[in-house]
Amino acid sequence: MFAIADGVVEDRSAPRTYLENRLGDNFDAAKVDALLDGAPEMVEFFERKTALKFVPGAKIADIHGDTPGAGTGHRSVGPKPVSLRKLGPDVAALLRRQLYETSFLGMGIMAGPDLQAFLHSTRSPKAFVHCGVRVTKHMFDLATKRRGQQLVNGTALVGMMLRSALDLGVEIRVKTSATSLQTDDDGRVVGVRLEGPDGAYSVTATRGVVLATGGFAQDIDRRRELFPRTPTGNEHWSLTPKTTTGDGITLGESVGGRLDRTLASPVAYCPVSIVRYRNGKEGVFPHILDRGKPGVIGVLANGKRFVNEALGYHDYTLAMVEQVPEGEEVCSWLIADQQYVRYLPLGMAKPLPIPIQPYLRSGYLTRGRTLRDLAEKIGVDPVQLEKTVAAFNIGAVAGEDPEFGRGTTPFNRGSGDASNPWPNPSLAPLQKGPYYAVKVVPGSFGTFAGLVTDSSSQVLDDNDRPIEGLLAVGVDQASVMGGHYPSGGINLGPAMTFGYLAGRELAGAKTVGAHA
Repeated sequence: MFAIADGVVEDRSAPRTYLENRLGDNFDAAKVDALLDGAPEMVEFFERKTALKFVPGAKIADIHGDTPGAGTGHRSVGPKPVSLRKLGPDVAALLRRQLYETSFLGMGIMAGPDLQAFLHSTRSPKAFVHCGVRVTKHMFDLATKRRGQQLVNGTALVGMMLRSALDLGVEIRVKTSATSLQTDDDGRVVGVRLEGPDGAYSVTATRGVVLATGGFAQDIDRRRELFPRTPTGNEHWSLTPKTTTGDGITLGESVGGRLDRTLASPVAYCPVSIVRYRNGKEGVFPHILDRGKPGVIGVLANGKRFVNEALGYHDYTLAMVEQVPEGEEVCSWLIADQQYVRYLPLGMAKPLPIPIQPYLRSGYLTRGRTLRDLAEKIGVDPVQLEKTVAAFNIGAVAGEDPEFGRGTTPFNRGSGDASNPWPNPSLAPLQKGPYYAVKVVPGSFGTFAGLVTDSSSQVLDDNDRPIEGLLAVGVDQASVMGGHYPSGGINLGPAMTFGYLAGRELAGAKTVGAHA
């Protein structure tokens, strides 16, 4: 609907072609068609019927722009920013706070113009004023409400959905876990056993049960079994809540469902760094933005680049997992020079005027007077690092990356910096010391592997027969992307779409048993 409003009319065959080329053997025509048909319906439904409102992603390009069918925009939407004051105290009582590592002083920053203003706050008077107003309002909110009131991105999405659910009389039970599914003599799922603050009890499901518990990214045993290069299950740092331990998948398996083990990857990777705070706690920072900015490269312990850093976060981490030699710690280092850290973020370290010293003192960042000095401090081959940077610089000055083709696609260039003085917005030489490094390890935004379902989200048994009364959506459902990451939002978009389709399916389903 947003694309049409902007005068863009695209036949669904183009995104379908893109997905068919990217997913390869994991392309499931029925599920992809259900997604492409259902997503516009889902957006229109929520816009029309609920408090959830969207903004267009007109400039968000598909990640692999050299693939047939790739789009340069108008295929994505995001949640519209909203005030927590408007949503009400009942929503505030239920809503998690913004993940601190992805915020600025606990304040969420909206992808798009808001983010660009913060990245250019010291280089543009207009951006400086914008940031000053945002920070001042946030400080007032902290003083009066003890939390930020401007919700953006995923927090806004959940907040508006919560408001809608409460308005419709949906009962949300917190501190309550599902312990088992209940079936009738024919094997149909007819209820669920719950454990809450007041003890155990059962709820009858007259139409069906939908599993949507957030996947298993925090299940150490499943990580050890399914994630590559994770021998103990602890060599992975997920950004998901600690409660995402695969409860829904376990419930589905208990009545005959099965986990899809055929996907290209079981996990939606993201490169992360570990932040150590003065109180002894640790945080996990996702490297979404910095990798594609001009003046930063990623290297392995051998001192060599290993991937186009401006690709998606899944691609970067997957390459790291695959290319670090067996027996070595799976990690890489993002390297930048003094010019870069003055103007752009390197992990948690923000550009001027935010001081960088706390990150140096904690060991989060490492600084070296020269590339050789830096390499010796972080355990990277110093001779090779010097060669790598020298070769990269020659190409960057010319706006080219002969080794990996960085900066050749709309997604690469969009991940860069339009104000970059060098020819390519994604490339700049590393020339001026001192030099800085941050260590990056494998993390994730969630899991791809989930319960096998049909295109209606009904869970299937070992014989590919639907288990009556049981559906799975979100990341409890095996990813329609087949373990690939072709575009932004490929977990949330399908979760919203198949959740909508499952709800529509159940609304028309025949009721079974007494009303709960």
